[in-house]
Amino acid sequence: MATPPQLTPEERSAALAKASIARKRRAFIKSQIKDGQISIKEIFNLAKEDEAIAKMRVAEMLESVTGVGKIRALAIMEKLAISPTRRVKGLGKNQIESLLLEFHSVKENFATRGKLIVLSGPGGVGKSTVATELRKTGDYWVSISATTRAPRVNEVEGVDYYFISDQEFESRITADEFLEWAIFAGAKYGTPRDGVEKALLAGHNLLLEIEIEGAQQVKRHMPEAILVFLEPPSWEDLVSRLEGRGTDSPERRTERLALAQKELASASLFDLVIVNSSVEQVVAQLVSLASA
Repeated sequence: MATPPQLTPEERSAALAKASIARKRRAFIKSQIKDGQISIKEIFNLAKEDEAIAKMRVAEMLESVTGVGKIRALAIMEKLAISPTRRVKGLGKNQIESLLLEFHSVKENFATRGKLIVLSGPGGVGKSTVATELRKTGDYWVSISATTRAPRVNEVEGVDYYFISDQEFESRITADEFLEWAIFAGAKYGTPRDGVEKALLAGHNLLLEIEIEGAQQVKRHMPEAILVFLEPPSWEDLVSRLEGRGTDSPERRTERLALAQKELASASLFDLVIVNSSVEQVVAQLVSLASA
C-alpha cells in the first residue's frame, strides 16, 4: 500500500477549502433537482466539465428527484445493475441511457400518480371518525394492514386485515416490506408497501390513519407522503373526549392524557395541521388536498 502524500499546512488548507466548495456545489445542484429546475439529463452534461458534479454519487442525484427518495433510488440502481457507490463520472454510456429512459418513465408515472395522505394525531381527537367519513366520499383508496393477531368473528381476510404469522411478519420486516409497523397489545401491525405503491401508480389517492411514530416511518420510506396532524379545538375538548370513554379506567384515562400531551407536541413535525372543529370541514379539506 502506497504511503499517502505528506501535505504542507498550506496544501492541506487549500484541499479542505476545495472540498468544502465542492460539497456546497453538490448541495446546490441537489436542491435544483428537487425543485425541478434541472433535469437528470442536464446533470450528465454538466458533469463533463464540472468536477464537483462528476464526483457526486449517483444515489444522491437520484434520491433528490421529487417522488423518488433513498429506497426507490437504490431500487432503480439495483434494477439497472449500477453499484450503490457509483459516482456520476463512473457511469458508462449504456448506463446513462438506461437511467434517462427509466426517469422518463418515472416522470410519466408521477404525473398520474395518486397522493398518499397520512392522518395522525393524539388519541381521542377523532381520527377514526374522520377516516370513516372520508372513505365514504370515494376520493380515497383504503389501505389494508397486516397483523399477527387472530381475526375477530366479523373480520374478513384481505378486507379488514391480512392475518399473518409472527414469523412471516418478522420476515417481511427484514425484507423492508412495510412502510411502517408497530406493536400494540402484544400484536404486530404494519402497512404493506407493495399494496400502497400499486394503488398510487394506478392513480388512487390513499389515506393511512396511523400513529405519530408510524407517520414518521412512512415519511422516511416515501418522502412524497403528506403528513396531516389532526388537532383538537382545545385541550379541554380533548380531555372531555378522553374522559367520555366509558371503557377506560381512571388510571388508563390518566395515561392517555399524559400521552396526548406528548403527541400534541409533535404537530410541528407534520406537513399540515388541521383543527377538528367539524368532521365535515376536515373531510372537505382532505378531499381538496387530494385534488389539488
